[in-house]
Amino acid sequence: MSKKVLMQGNQAVAEAALVAGMKVCAGYPITPASEVVEILSRKLPAYGGRFIQMEDEIASIGVIIGASAAGKKAITATSGPGFSLMQELLGYAAMVEIPIVIYNAQRVGPSTGGATKPQQADIMQTKWGSHGESPRIALCPSSVEEAYKLTITAFNLSEKYMVPVVILADEILAHIRESINIPESDSVEIINRRTDVLPQEEYLPYKVDNTGIPILPPLGGGYRYNISGMIHGDNGIPNLAPEIIDYCIQRINSKLKKYYNDIVMIEKMEEENSKIAVLAYGSTARPAKGAVRMAIEKGIKVDFIRPITIWPFPEREVREIACRVDKILVPEMNFEGQVAGLVKQSIEGEAEVVQLNKISGLPFYVEEIYHQIIKINKGEK
Repeated sequence: MSKKVLMQGNQAVAEAALVAGMKVCAGYPITPASEVVEILSRKLPAYGGRFIQMEDEIASIGVIIGASAAGKKAITATSGPGFSLMQELLGYAAMVEIPIVIYNAQRVGPSTGGATKPQQADIMQTKWGSHGESPRIALCPSSVEEAYKLTITAFNLSEKYMVPVVILADEILAHIRESINIPESDSVEIINRRTDVLPQEEYLPYKVDNTGIPILPPLGGGYRYNISGMIHGDNGIPNLAPEIIDYCIQRINSKLKKYYNDIVMIEKMEEENSKIAVLAYGSTARPAKGAVRMAIEKGIKVDFIRPITIWPFPEREVREIACRVDKILVPEMNFEGQVAGLVKQSIEGEAEVVQLNKISGLPFYVEEIYHQIIKINKGEK
């Protein structure tokens, strides 16, 4: 039996992390994510966990990588400036395949920007902010209830695939309060990393079976092995032989492609014979869906698609929509159209992509998106 409670977005993330089995949180206060670390600093001891306030965000992500290497589920919470500081170690966690969860409540930037205003401009940074090419998963909730559910999903995916997972919210979702249904804890699926490890004398940390996922027993628990951010083979020891470089980079990046169907999540609504689609994510999906419903009520057929998983980007599903319609409207709170660019890349000219960008620090209103749908329907620029 679920129970209904009134909850803030940041609170939902903190409470769900506890349900997921998180035992270590390290962080540095930063608006609009501070409530996550504030709540966990009070609650974690009662769950047998530890909260540590660090001197900065670099140290914060370092702590959770170390905690995870010791076998503890761990999270840090931040916003744009702090997320920027975490990039090198985010790449390190992806390279050494240590599972961690990062909550990023996006705010207006660049630099210090506007701490209390929302934006959706960290999409590209999440994937490409660190040097080189390495895997990570990013999930974009659009409601408080979904923030709760996706936080648990983030830990499950991180543990299952031994990869960093980023929860990409924004200031709106961080601070909005909604009634949500919280399921009984015993009905929630909790996934933990594999433990079916070979004996020490036969064990190689990065020698994988047909799953492609390494098994890394907790450091300090009896197994000794090497974790290196340098290119490494099965034994984890740095090795720059060309075939090892190719193998290492191929393996860490290919595992998300292999499990695309399990990782990628979308929401969609389809109207028969529609010529227009609206693609929106995060908090912007809320007014976008309202605008689509308003247009349908007026007799305009419009499809709606919401990427819940931003990385890996749902290219296959977006391409399917593009084959149905003539134009795809992408409203998002940033200047360049970061997801609009991903849509263009994914659909390869199958439909025209229309950008609708807003960078004022205000959310989209239903009417703004609805009026753009009307213009597209009339063939106006």
